[in-house]
Amino acid sequence: MDSPSLLSVHDYHRAACAKLPKGVLDYYEGGALDEITLRENSAGWERLKLYYHVLAGVGTRDLGTTVLGQPISVPIAVAPTAFQKLACATGEIATAKAAKAVGTLFILSSFSNTAMESVLPQAASPRWFQLYIYKDRVITEELVRRAEAAGAEAIVVTVDAPGLGTRERDVRNSFCLPDDLSLENLAPMGKGNFPKVTGSGLAAYVRENFKSDLKFEDLNWLGGCTRLPIVVKGVCRGDDARRAAEHGAKAVVVSNHGGRQLDTAPATCEVLPAVVTAVGDLCEVYVDGGIRRGSDVLKAIALGARAVLIGRPILWGLCVGGE
Repeated sequence: MDSPSLLSVHDYHRAACAKLPKGVLDYYEGGALDEITLRENSAGWERLKLYYHVLAGVGTRDLGTTVLGQPISVPIAVAPTAFQKLACATGEIATAKAAKAVGTLFILSSFSNTAMESVLPQAASPRWFQLYIYKDRVITEELVRRAEAAGAEAIVVTVDAPGLGTRERDVRNSFCLPDDLSLENLAPMGKGNFPKVTGSGLAAYVRENFKSDLKFEDLNWLGGCTRLPIVVKGVCRGDDARRAAEHGAKAVVVSNHGGRQLDTAPATCEVLPAVVTAVGDLCEVYVDGGIRRGSDVLKAIALGARAVLIGRPILWGLCVGGE
């Protein structure tokens, strides 16, 4: 959608806020508890200053990079975000097609409203699948098997969600998916719907199903389930990032889950340099959280990230303009 009123991510944000129902907007926008980390993610990038050279001969510019050896046109990838059909009727398929048109990495969430077999073929390489590890390992193994068969080229395992952060907006709204939407990737295993509860149905689902006692050794187990490279998403410490690499991770994502898990966790920009230093050349480092301008991307790369992931801005774009 081209419009002189839609010049920046912030413009799309305002337009989406005016369009989305309150419960959906609160789910997309909300963070844990007092939402301090949520705010700090964006504020942290804003506080960083760019000390630039002049007379540096920048007539020829190339924004391309690689992720796990595969080229992308820009160092901006599509983060895995859940429930995209709440924003747009075509949801994840529209996002996959848009990423393909741009020539960048697309990561599909386990919690998509469209089955991976329908979505992943719509995305160009590189295309990855985000995974939560379930208490029932058979479910996890089946998700990995299906992702491989559908064309995923890496598994992005989220490790910062042993339980769901206390998202008060969702509790107040008794957030649950509408009856016509489900977790399509989990539906064949009988895990496609939230329980009907007072408060957040999503929180109840996570308590019931997610493996809460994950350890680094589980990365070794996961690596034994797949031929695909493992990316670990949700680290905010250098020592954890290095241990993830030592247990087989080919990349880590510096992430605090968009401020949605542990409130008062540090902004991702604050911990990125320590992670980069800790892992050295053991694995690649990406970062997400509050990135809203090209200048934020530049700052992330200057701090050592190979690429950034963006989540909420994708949802705003879907809501306002679809693909």
